[in-house]
Amino acid sequence: MKKKNFVVRIDEETFKLLEQWAQDEFRSVNGQIEYLLHEALIKSKRKKNSK
Repeated sequence: MKKKNFVVRIDEETFKLLEQWAQDEFRSVNGQIEYLLHEALIKSKRKKNSK
């Protein structure tokens, strides 16, 4: 799968919380964002679950 790069601007407090969450789940911040977006797309039925 080809990936697209883009910039995300979020406030510092949100980033710190996201960074800790990612560490808790052994992911990078980028990986955590991808995971959360993927799960949200499945939950909203905009993407089929490939599991």
